[in-house]
Amino acid sequence: MDVRWEESGWERLTGRAGRRRLPVWDCTVGLVVGKDSVLLIDPGSCVREGAQVRAEAERLTGRRVTHIAFTHGHFDHVLGGAAFAGVEVFGAVGLASLLSTGREELRRDAVRHGLAPAEAAQAVDLLVPPRHEVSGEWTLELGGVQVLLANVGPGHTGHDLAVFVPGEREVVFCGDLVEESGEPSVGPDAMVGRWPAALDRLLSLGGDDALYVPGHGAVVGAEFVRAQRATLAAVPGVSEA
Repeated sequence: MDVRWEESGWERLTGRAGRRRLPVWDCTVGLVVGKDSVLLIDPGSCVREGAQVRAEAERLTGRRVTHIAFTHGHFDHVLGGAAFAGVEVFGAVGLASLLSTGREELRRDAVRHGLAPAEAAQAVDLLVPPRHEVSGEWTLELGGVQVLLANVGPGHTGHDLAVFVPGEREVVFCGDLVEESGEPSVGPDAMVGRWPAALDRLLSLGGDDALYVPGHGAVVGAEFVRAQRATLAAVPGVSEA
């Protein structure tokens, strides 16, 4: 156990990667630390939460966050990005357009789920969409670790990005393609018919021995991902192709 991380409310997964479960929506924030750069995955739900995450991450690593990856475009995963001025932001291809043109829907969705209206409006106004869009795979060199960003969707949404971190044990940040603390969240933008294939791509990235970090809930193994895949594949009308 790394007491410094644990005492700060973060879970150290490997020598390079860790995560934090945020309150209220139990959304996971991921952190990958290189010698030269720091990648943050899904920075929270509002400017206040993003600023807290940024301060904690920079205190733990001793350097500034340089990169952000959005696993998808839901408010609890992206609106904290407004607290990270000057950071290189990555997302699946098409997410930048969605976040640029769908700001009002993003704000309404945040308020509908319980975010204070003023905080939702502030975060949406300040949010910077991804400048780097991943259509297939993109390797980030952070200094001593090469992180793979993989466009594995659609599934949970039309723009699902996974983050693969090599090391003594592989780590896959799954976003809401995998959820441990509840059933998979099937919203109006979900593509359930293609979700099982997205999980197949996650499993091919990480393999049997990887740690799979869900968007909500505890870290799981490959068997959990396979079980969730089977649940989704059993939904009427979902193709196994």
